[in-house]
Amino acid sequence: MKLIIVDDDPLVCQSLKLLLGKEADLDVTGVAGNGEEAVALVDKQQPDVILMDIQMPVMDGIESTRLIKEKYPSIHVIMLTTFRDEKNIRLALQAGAEGYLLKSANVDNMADQIRAISAGISVLDTEVLKTIIMEPEVGQFEGLTDRELDIVELVAQGLSNKEIGKKLFLSDGTVRNMLSIVLDKLELRDRTQLAIAYWQRTGGRK
Repeated sequence: MKLIIVDDDPLVCQSLKLLLGKEADLDVTGVAGNGEEAVALVDKQQPDVILMDIQMPVMDGIESTRLIKEKYPSIHVIMLTTFRDEKNIRLALQAGAEGYLLKSANVDNMADQIRAISAGISVLDTEVLKTIIMEPEVGQFEGLTDRELDIVELVAQGLSNKEIGKKLFLSDGTVRNMLSIVLDKLELRDRTQLAIAYWQRTGGRK
C-alpha cells in the first residue's frame, strides 16, 4: 500500500515515515511540507492513502484534500492534526477526508487505521466523535426501511460491506447497492458522512 505523509514539520514527517515504514504492507513513498506540494506529489505517485495535516503554509490540508479528492476520488485521505474543533472537523470531512485522527493518538494503532481506511472503513478519533455528536440532528433517517437502518448502524460501527453481509445474510453486492440507495436518500457523499450522521442522530448512544 503506497502512503505519503503531508506535514510542515519535517520531524513529524520523518518520524512517521520511520515508524510506518516498518510495516511490511506499507510503503511510505514520499513526504510533502504543504498542501501545494502534496497535490504535485499525488500527481506523480498516485498513492493509496495520504496522512494530511491541516494547518500548513502556502496551501492548507483542507484545500489540498478537496483538490486531490476531486481529481482522484479513490485516494483515501486521513487528516492527522492537533485541531479537534468542530469547524475544522466538518470542513475536512466535507472536503473528502475519510478519517480524522489527532496527533496525540497512539502511533502503534495508526497502521491498523490506515488499513481500515483502505478497506473502506471510517476512522474517527474518539475525541473527534465526541465533538461531532454534541449537536444531534434528529429525524434524518425517517425515510429509511428497517433493513436500511440496520445497514446504517453497522456502517457506523465500522463494519465493511462483507462483514455487514455476513451479519444480515446478504451478498456483498446487495449491501453495496442498498448502501448506495441510503446515501442517495440522505443526500450524503460516503460512508464516513453516514457514520457521522448516525452518531449525531443517536447522540453517541447505540
